[in-house]
Amino acid sequence: MPDFPPLLPHGDIQQIFTDVFLVRGQIRIEAEQISEFSRNMIIIRQQDSLTLVNTVRLNDAGLAQLEALGTVQQIVKLGAFHGRDDAFYLDRYSVPLWAPAGMTYTRGEKTTLTLLENMPGPTTDTTVFIFDTAKLPEALILLQREGGILISCDSLQNMLGPDEYFNDIATETKARLGFFNQGTVGPGWLKYAEPKTADFVRLKALEFRHLLSAHGDPLLNDAHQAVKATMQKLFDI
Repeated sequence: MPDFPPLLPHGDIQQIFTDVFLVRGQIRIEAEQISEFSRNMIIIRQQDSLTLVNTVRLNDAGLAQLEALGTVQQIVKLGAFHGRDDAFYLDRYSVPLWAPAGMTYTRGEKTTLTLLENMPGPTTDTTVFIFDTAKLPEALILLQREGGILISCDSLQNMLGPDEYFNDIATETKARLGFFNQGTVGPGWLKYAEPKTADFVRLKALEFRHLLSAHGDPLLNDAHQAVKATMQKLFDI
């Protein structure tokens, strides 16, 4: 087997909506101090086809649960800071990889299909939003179900506090940097990607009710209002 990053703890696959699922796992950042916190993979089912967004590697029991849902047909990498486990799934399933233009990789992956603004996305009922001004590739996909489900990576987050995958270092750091807020723009992404206000003006115009992010809890029913409040606070728009 190829030398993939090690398997990290994760939970069970949970159904959020009909044919939309989420599984939460851990990410470990090893620097001067080890920071452990949570991340989410979103699974979209269309008929028998599964699309994996913001991949999290699953153990054997998790893979069996995944494969009981349908057939993995494609993978989506929305943001430059994610993708640690893409190579594992590409090797296992030999499927296309969607990503925004300019995406770079570290394990030999290649973009198969490019996510383009206002164009159809990985399923027949998704459209794509691109952060045009950001210095790092980042996209959103809008799933036209349940009044609009916006799926994000690091740009929009909904971490309200630490969960079982956080260690003390991550808890303290993310609290201090302002990560624990509803429908917020990821502080780390905002710092390093440096998006301009024009992107958020376009984002504010999107119609959606729910947010499923790579980080935090599902934000259901009032996601658009929460994101609008964030835009007003951060960018005065």
